[in-house]
Amino acid sequence: MYGHGSNSDGCSLFWGRREAEFRGVVVFFSWVSVHEEQLRSFVDLYSSLGWNSLVSHAHFLDAFYPERATSLAFFLINELVEELRIKPCPVVFVALSGGPKACMHKAFQIMQGTCEGQLNADESRLLRNCLAGQIYDSSPIDFTSDFCARFGLHPTIQKVPGSSKLVSWVAKGVASSLDGLCLTRFESQRTEYWQALYSSADLGTPFLILCSDSDELAPQLPICNFALRLQALGGDVELVKLNGSPHLGHYKYHPIQYRAAVTSLLEKATLIYSQRIRQLGERSGIEGMHDEISELICDLQNVAVNSNQSLRRVAVGPTDHFFLPSSTEHHNGQEIGSLQDERNARSVYLPTPSISAHSVLGQFLFDVCVPKNVEGWDVRFSGSVNGQPFASARRHSPFHKIRCNRRSRL
Repeated sequence: MYGHGSNSDGCSLFWGRREAEFRGVVVFFSWVSVHEEQLRSFVDLYSSLGWNSLVSHAHFLDAFYPERATSLAFFLINELVEELRIKPCPVVFVALSGGPKACMHKAFQIMQGTCEGQLNADESRLLRNCLAGQIYDSSPIDFTSDFCARFGLHPTIQKVPGSSKLVSWVAKGVASSLDGLCLTRFESQRTEYWQALYSSADLGTPFLILCSDSDELAPQLPICNFALRLQALGGDVELVKLNGSPHLGHYKYHPIQYRAAVTSLLEKATLIYSQRIRQLGERSGIEGMHDEISELICDLQNVAVNSNQSLRRVAVGPTDHFFLPSSTEHHNGQEIGSLQDERNARSVYLPTPSISAHSVLGQFLFDVCVPKNVEGWDVRFSGSVNGQPFASARRHSPFHKIRCNRRSRL
């Protein structure tokens, strides 16, 4: 195995395999009940399938003190986030024995924002997008007071040399103290523990659960109920029931069946991760297209405004000019003098066509268009000039005293 690390509580966190070329990352949640040779065999199995492995080996008391479990979970999540920032990939959580109670359920709470000291939005989104599968081997264990009595001793204490009666007496004393701890604090923690595991069904990952009828520490009945509850919550669950294998001995006693089930789950996790990445890419493309369309609409509106302003300057006299709208008015913001020079340079002279009033065509059009008799007509003006009625604007105009004789160009 590669380098070891530990947090302030002395819990181990290390990379079991960390190659440059890999298909994904497997995160092991183990406990003191998992021996080193068993853990090494699991790391080798997933390594042979092309997956790197990050291992958290929880302390014995982490399963009984939520503060310690939370500390280890943050330590693990931070390490995993740093790895995924370098190279995002599918991630599979593997729970071994009491690992879910000692760390894994706190990791779910951190990811879902229901635990103290939440991740930021980007880190949480990264983890949720990469987590693509969950495997439970001899797990989850229902941590009741009865379990504390049966499993309350650290493995090193069980191997203490001496009289069997003495070892039995020490075991009963430690189990009794842990049983009292369970009765005072553990019931509420137990409820929170199961709720966190059930909430993982919302992450959209497939489940592989392996159990045995010969496992006394992780009986089949609670594990089967756990699988049924996940299915009721919409989870994709595969439950593998094995015969004759002890606690954490499923891979040793049924290697072919175990490997086939694990391989199937990893392939499914890889497919789910690829689908998520594709959907995220399509969503990003659609959002980018919306942004481009919005920018295009804004540009068209600006061009329309500038065009209208330019078209209002169209001359009506025979010697006036028609100015073409220039994009420099909107983009460059040049001074008025330079803009006027550019307009003069780009102006196009449009000659006004003239028709003689004494010609045949002129006389014809004049007779048709000009009425002969306008007496009795009720001529009213509804237009306005500069926001004022035409008559009012005409009275205030400086040219109202000047008599204008208008002739038809025809």
